[in-house]
Amino acid sequence: MRRLLDGLYDGAAWLAALAMVGVLAMVLLSIVSRQAGFHVPGTDAYAGYCMAAAGFLALAHTLRRGEHIRVTLLLGRLQGRARQALELWALSAAVLLAGLLAFYAARLAWVSRSLNDISTSSDATPLWIPQLAFGVGAVVLFIAFLDEWVQQLRGRRAAAQPAEALRNE
Repeated sequence: MRRLLDGLYDGAAWLAALAMVGVLAMVLLSIVSRQAGFHVPGTDAYAGYCMAAAGFLALAHTLRRGEHIRVTLLLGRLQGRARQALELWALSAAVLLAGLLAFYAARLAWVSRSLNDISTSSDATPLWIPQLAFGVGAVVLFIAFLDEWVQQLRGRRAAAQPAEALRNE
């Protein structure tokens, strides 16, 4: 199960990286087309869609690597059961909020698809397509928080410490 979940997080990260390449491609296409004297409609919108996809698809991988910003002022002063309880409380809140985000992100894409909602820019893209990346990223983030919560409950969670945080504190 661990390999499956890590594969899911890594797969979402690879899709995020692909979306970043998409941002680069759209920006370069926009620059080159302007210099060559023609216009490719929708490059700004597609760059924005790719940027949003990159951000949301990378969230779970970032969480698992311990790279999310955490305020550890109180947590760092606690030991033993008090620390475990606070970690569990924080993860419970995160699971709840990530679950709500995942539900409403998926619902947004579903409603946009059912209403045939399209973007108002000149490309007229069906909005459920870029919203799908938002929904998938939010669902994978929910799964990652649920995974962390279960690991904390079982006493097997090793809180990741990014190397940069150790140098900055």
